[in-house]
Amino acid sequence: MTKKKHPLLRLSRYGRKYRVLIWQAAICSVLNKLFDLAPPALIGAAVDVVIKQDNSIIAQFGITDTFQQLLIICIISAIVWGLESAFEYTLEKLWRNLAQSIQHNLRLNAYSHVQDLELAYFEDRSTGTLLSILNDDINQLERFLDVGANEIIQVLTTVIIIGGAYIIMVPEFAWMAILPIPFILWGSISFQKKLAPRYADVRDKVSVLNSRLANNLSGITTIKSFTTEAYEIERLRIESENYRQSNRSAIAFSAAFIPLIRMIILLGFNGILLYGGMEVINGNLAVGTYSVLVFLTQRLLWPLTRLGQTLDLYQRAMASINRAMDLLDTPITIHSGNLSLPTSNIKGEIQLKNITFAYNERQPVIENLSLNIPAGDTVAIVGSTGSGKSTLVKLLLRFYETNLGTITLDGIDIKDIDLTNLRQSMGLVSQDVFLFHGTVKDNIVYGNNTATEIEIIKAAQIAEAHEFISNLPQGYATIVGERGQKLSGGQRQRIAIARAVLKNPPILILDEATSAVDNETEAAIARSLEKITRNRTTIAIAHRLSTIRHADCIYVLEYGKIVEQGTHEQLLAKAGVYNNLWQVQTGVRVNI
Repeated sequence: MTKKKHPLLRLSRYGRKYRVLIWQAAICSVLNKLFDLAPPALIGAAVDVVIKQDNSIIAQFGITDTFQQLLIICIISAIVWGLESAFEYTLEKLWRNLAQSIQHNLRLNAYSHVQDLELAYFEDRSTGTLLSILNDDINQLERFLDVGANEIIQVLTTVIIIGGAYIIMVPEFAWMAILPIPFILWGSISFQKKLAPRYADVRDKVSVLNSRLANNLSGITTIKSFTTEAYEIERLRIESENYRQSNRSAIAFSAAFIPLIRMIILLGFNGILLYGGMEVINGNLAVGTYSVLVFLTQRLLWPLTRLGQTLDLYQRAMASINRAMDLLDTPITIHSGNLSLPTSNIKGEIQLKNITFAYNERQPVIENLSLNIPAGDTVAIVGSTGSGKSTLVKLLLRFYETNLGTITLDGIDIKDIDLTNLRQSMGLVSQDVFLFHGTVKDNIVYGNNTATEIEIIKAAQIAEAHEFISNLPQGYATIVGERGQKLSGGQRQRIAIARAVLKNPPILILDEATSAVDNETEAAIARSLEKITRNRTTIAIAHRLSTIRHADCIYVLEYGKIVEQGTHEQLLAKAGVYNNLWQVQTGVRVNI
C-alpha cells in the first residue's frame, strides 16, 4: 500500500498557482513581525538616553542634546508603528483573500470531480459524507489559512530574530533564553503527532452526523408517517454524542499544551530576569541592554504559548485536507471518448452486442444480451422487477461500463463518443423524477436555458402539463419546493416529460415514465407520446403494458436475458411470458 503524503505536501501540489500570492503573504508576515519586534530595542535606546544622556548610543552619531535624541526615537517609533500597521493590513488582506480563493477553487474542483465519478461511487457513500467534505472540511482549511499560517511564520521569525539578537548582544547568557525553545518545539511536535489521529476521528464523526441529518431531512415524510420522531431524535443524539466525545478527547489533549509550555517558558524568563539583573548590579551589563533583554525574552517566549491554538487549527486543517485530497484523488473510471458527435448528426440507431454486466462483482444482472434498435423506431422493454431493464438505460448513458460486449450508436462504439455529446443525444424520463428547488419554468428549461416562452409552453402542452401549470398560484413561476414536494407525483412526472421534450433529443428514453400518474393522465400522456416519439428513436421501459402496446418491437427481459420479442399482437399469439403479464394486468386470472 502506497504511503500517503503529508497533507501540506498534497496542498502545496494542489496550490501551485497560488505560490506567488503565498510568498507575498509570507513576506508581509515576516516584515510585520520585524517591525513588531522593534519597540523593545527603541525602549532600550530611550532608557540608554535617559541614563547616559550625552554618552548614549545615539549621541555617538553627533546628536548630544537629550531632547533631540528622544525626539529621534519618537520619530523612528512612529515610522516603525506605521510600517507595522501597513504590513499588518497587507498580510491580513493577502492571507484572507488567499484563503477565500483556495477555498472557492478547491470546492469547485472537488465538486466538479464528484460529478465526473461513476454512479457506483455514490452508491457506496452517503450524501452527508460528501457534503461534509465539500463544505465543512474545506471551511477548516480556510480558517487555518486565515490565522494559523501567519501565526506559524511569525513565531519562526520571532525565534530567529530574537535568538540572533541575544547571540550578538550577550552571547555569554543567550542560552538561558534559547534553552526552552528546543523543549517547546519538541513538545509541540509531540502534541501534533498525538492530536492528528484525534482530529481525524473528529472529521469522521462529523461526517456520520451530517449523513444522519441529511438522510433524515430527505426522509421527513416517512418519519412523520411512521411516527418515529422520538426514535430518530435518539439516533441523532447518539451520533451527536459520539461527535462530542471525539471532540472532547481532542480538546482535553490540546488544552494541556499551553499550561505545560508556560512552565517551561517561565524557567527561561526567570533566568534572564535574575541573572541579567545581577549583571547590571555588578556593572557588567548596561541598564538599557538589560531592559531590551527582558522585553525580548517576553516577546520571544510568551508568543509560543499560542502554539497550542495554532496547532489546534493546524491539525483540524490537516485532517480536512486529507479528506478533500482523497476525494480529488479518487480515480475516474468512466472517461469521455474523443469523437465529437453533434446531436444534429445523430440518426439514433442503437445496437447492443453480447452485453454482460454485474454490479460490484455480483451475479450478472445482464448476461450475453444482444438487440438492435433501428433509428426512428419505438422499442419497448418489459419484464419483472430486477430483470435488468433500468440497468440497460444506465449502460446506454454510460453511467456504468459494460463488463463484456459493446454498445454502438449509429455504428460507433459509445466509449469513443464524447461523453457530453452522447448524453445530450438522449432524453431520459425516469420513474424516480427529480425536480430542483425553483420554479416550474426553471425545471422545464433545465439543460436548455435558451428556450423561448413559446417553446416552453409547447413542450408542456405535449406533456399534458400546461393546463395544471396554468392553474398553479403563479403559473410557470410557481416554486415547486425541494425535489418538487409541492407537486403531486403525476405533476412531477409530466414536468419531467416536458423537460425531455424541450431538450428535443434524437433518442428518448422513458423509464417507467407513467408510473406515478393516474389512468386519466396516463391516457393523456399516451396520446402525446405519438407526437413525442415521431422521428426519433424511443426506448420505453414499462410495467404497464397498455402504454407500450403500439411499440414497433417489444422485448421481454427475464434474469438479464431476452426471452421473447415481437409486436404486441405477435407476443400475445405466442401465449408466453408477455401473454401472461397482459392477462394479469387486464384482469384475467391465469393459471401458471
